[in-house]
Amino acid sequence: MYMIKKKINKKSSSLSEQQFGVVLDNIDSKIDLVLEGHKSLDVKIDKNHEEFREFRNDTQFRFKTLIEMTAKNTEDITKLQTNVSDIREMTAKNTEDIGMMKMDLHIIKDDLKEKISREEFKIIEKRVDLLEKRFQKA
Repeated sequence: MYMIKKKINKKSSSLSEQQFGVVLDNIDSKIDLVLEGHKSLDVKIDKNHEEFREFRNDTQFRFKTLIEMTAKNTEDITKLQTNVSDIREMTAKNTEDIGMMKMDLHIIKDDLKEKISREEFKIIEKRVDLLEKRFQKA
């Protein structure tokens, strides 16, 4: 009886070994699929990493360009502000000068009103001549 059990155990153990082998083959094939998927993902990740590196380099270049342009524009604006300030000062000085010129013209105009015309001067000259002749006769 002991022998019969051994034979049955041998058969059942060899059957279990076969089933275990089938399960191992199944697991092996699934692991191979996972490895293939992993390799495929690895390639995609490398490709995405390279694309990201190119994008980052392009973005850094663009930011560097923008920073340089902003610095130049800031300099230009500072120069313009200085020019505007200078122009304002010159305009204020010119306004003062024009005011002074207006006052001078007003004075000249008033002086001219007080002076006699050529005709009046001739008449006065004749009268002075007449008075001088009368004075000499007397």
